[in-house]
Amino acid sequence: MEQSKNPFIISGYVCPEYFCDREKETQKLISALENGRNVSLISPRRYGKTGLIQHTFYKIKEQKNDIFCFYLDIFATQNLHDFTLLFGQTVLEKLDDFSETAIKKITSFFKNFRPLFSFDPVTCEPYISFDIKPEHADASLREIFDYIKQSGKRCYIAIDEFQQITEYPEKGTEALLRSHIQFLTNVNFIFAGSKKHIMDTMFSAANRPFYQSTQKMNLQKIPLETYCNFAQKHFENKNKTLNIEIFEKIYALVSGHTWYIQSILNNLFVITENATEQDVETVVNNALEEENSTYKTYCDLLTKGQLNVLSAIAKERGIAAVTSTDFIKKYNLSAASSVKIAVKALINKSLVLKSDDGNYFVYDRYFGLWLERNIK
Repeated sequence: MEQSKNPFIISGYVCPEYFCDREKETQKLISALENGRNVSLISPRRYGKTGLIQHTFYKIKEQKNDIFCFYLDIFATQNLHDFTLLFGQTVLEKLDDFSETAIKKITSFFKNFRPLFSFDPVTCEPYISFDIKPEHADASLREIFDYIKQSGKRCYIAIDEFQQITEYPEKGTEALLRSHIQFLTNVNFIFAGSKKHIMDTMFSAANRPFYQSTQKMNLQKIPLETYCNFAQKHFENKNKTLNIEIFEKIYALVSGHTWYIQSILNNLFVITENATEQDVETVVNNALEEENSTYKTYCDLLTKGQLNVLSAIAKERGIAAVTSTDFIKKYNLSAASSVKIAVKALINKSLVLKSDDGNYFVYDRYFGLWLERNIK
């Protein structure tokens, strides 16, 4: 099993030993895929959905070597051409081996683009590349789906930040993908996304192509006790101490948000043998200082009214009644109608998020703490 010097991983997935909980969610995903159901997985960014997907694929591959698992993050794609390139690169490079027979089959199958097979000069690992012309993206995507279908191989494909396709300039991208996906009998998909309101609409609105086509999953916080046991175990394995009171402080500071907990624990693990409140404060202060210029820039881009509302939400660390008289009076905000408009703008800027329990909170938990301490 792969080992890490620091057990609190903040990027990527290593192995089950460093993955906290999500046992029920993992089994739910495995069950859905094995029984032919596609899944829409929704959670805020940095909640751990990518790790959950990778963990699920790890568990599947442990049991069944004949299943092909693919993960692609389309957050950076800007159009259908970008998506097709990434999708083809991800799938075609792993679906077949690089035998002479496979190479001939692949090169003869595709008409709209010609895959090129090469070897990495450093690792000597084979890889596939191709150049798809933007005007051929639609036809090339169809060929990729057709190739996956005719391969007959059982595949699970996770597309992360799936709501990004709604930003593509090409009209009908949702319908195009749905038209290909619905006829794939050997493939199931995980559509993961971080913008809840967009993902909910994509899969729940009757006028959208993916309407009721998936089993829906909303990722929740890891329970405090479970997370604490995980953290304490790894501290104890290296003869270090993390008592429950310190962990509770960490959990409360970032409202149970996975990545920020991992970030604090990762740094604590390095600087101390016996974690104290002062150690936690040092780690958090360092993190806020590193982002200080970025957060100042965020503030400069907001109107005074938006900044006041954002700061007030940060200080509450979650509030449902943002237009209530008490909230407005407490923070000397403008009229309820102005607050409502400001909140909508902050949500559109991805600075504020509304949770499943109806509370509004600052999306970046470190930014929320920075606002608490710097905006009066």
